[in-house]
Amino acid sequence: MASAERGQTKFQINLRRYLRETGVDRDLTRIICEIANASKYIINAIRTGDLGVAGTSNLYGEQQLALDVLSDRIIQKRLAHSGVVANMASEEVDEITAVTYPTSGRYSIAFDPLDGSSLVDVNLAVGTIVSIYEGTNLLQPGRNQVAALYILYGPRTTMVVSTGNGVHEFAMNLLMEYDMVQENIKLVGPAKVYAPGGTRTKYSPGTEKFAQYLEDCGTKLRYSGGFVPDINQVLIKGGGVFMYPHLKDLPDGKLRLLYELNPMAFLVEQAGGAASTGKGRILDLQPDSIDQRAPVFIGSKAEIEKLEQFIADEG
Repeated sequence: MASAERGQTKFQINLRRYLRETGVDRDLTRIICEIANASKYIINAIRTGDLGVAGTSNLYGEQQLALDVLSDRIIQKRLAHSGVVANMASEEVDEITAVTYPTSGRYSIAFDPLDGSSLVDVNLAVGTIVSIYEGTNLLQPGRNQVAALYILYGPRTTMVVSTGNGVHEFAMNLLMEYDMVQENIKLVGPAKVYAPGGTRTKYSPGTEKFAQYLEDCGTKLRYSGGFVPDINQVLIKGGGVFMYPHLKDLPDGKLRLLYELNPMAFLVEQAGGAASTGKGRILDLQPDSIDQRAPVFIGSKAEIEKLEQFIADEG
């Protein structure tokens, strides 16, 4: 029996074709594909580029790596020339950037160009995180996102994306194109792994009780130090929890709402999970600035509900 022609199975369907055939808006498809194209250049920079410091700092006072700067420029250039983006907010830039090229201005994008970039020099996985809104306003609750995605630069380069109709995984092939790997990822069972950020001695009583509860249930600790790979393992394993909680010296946690929490919360909810500050839904938060932070507990729904109970009881 002859082998199937390319494109005859869902695992041979590329990203653009999948978005087109599932009815995703043409301009939104263009943005997602531009980010996919940008990732080709970013992965090449990671493999071959200078790991030295660029000599500048971002608005949080963190030293920028050269790869941060390069990744940011690559994505901004692709988005600016897409013809459909109004505004961009990058974690590496201290203000929202208005697109000055001819554009319909249909969408605005918030992104972390290279999350976990400090892990590159020790050869651990890093990623790009993207949040997409319709219109020009980026300071709105995450529930209004029309799409979110991340790209994981690991042993394989993969994209996990949702346009509000489930969560789907695509992998970069030898031609540097993304082919479907898995459709409709679901968080269906109990947490298999958990990734706890922050220093445990600084946890609140409720958070400490939750960590102990997970361990008592046999949940395995698997923490890479990178938000993208840790969320990816929760999704691909079909169950788990990531948390970077409120700490005694960081009551608002560490991660940023606009660039990290909202897109990941959107993806996890689309997979049937939950994302909470410990006191409410991440996607209901109204951001008051582009650098707003929040605690995060994200992953399997039953475990997040348990966490909220512990926080309500013990703080």
